Order: sequence, then C-alpha cells, then structure tokens
Amino acid sequence: MNVTLSIDDKVVTRARKRAEALGKSLNQLVRDYLEKLAGQDDPERSIEEFRRLSGRGHSRGWKFDRDEIHERS
Repeated sequence: MNVTLSIDDKVVTRARKRAEALGKSLNQLVRDYLEKLAGQDDPERSIEEFRRLSGRGHSRGWKFDRDEIHERS
C-alpha cells in the first residue's frame, strides 16, 4: 500500500542522512518503524529474528551453575 505523508523538507533531509548512515533507505526506516509500532503479527518473521539473534556467543566450556548465580557478595 502506498501512503502519502506531509513532512517538512528539513526533517526529510535529516532523516535521509540518518537512514544512509544506517545503510537503509528512508522508506525502509519508516516501514520498520510502522511494523514495530503495529506489533509483529508474522510468526515466520519472529522465528527468523530469533534465529538471527541466537547463538552468537561461545561459552568456552562454562556451564550454568545455579548456586554460583545466587551467591551473595
């Protein structure tokens, strides 16, 4: 769907510069914002986001120790 907005030229210029710095188009930034505002109703997208964010670290053999976590200093 196409939407027409009335936005001050100076705001658009600054927003385009910000979008460029983020490696995105102004259109993509607006789309991303509206999707966040509306909430994600797409389970496939949520799963993909979870996969993208998961598994980035490396435990180097460390395992969760409940007693150590709850130890008071």
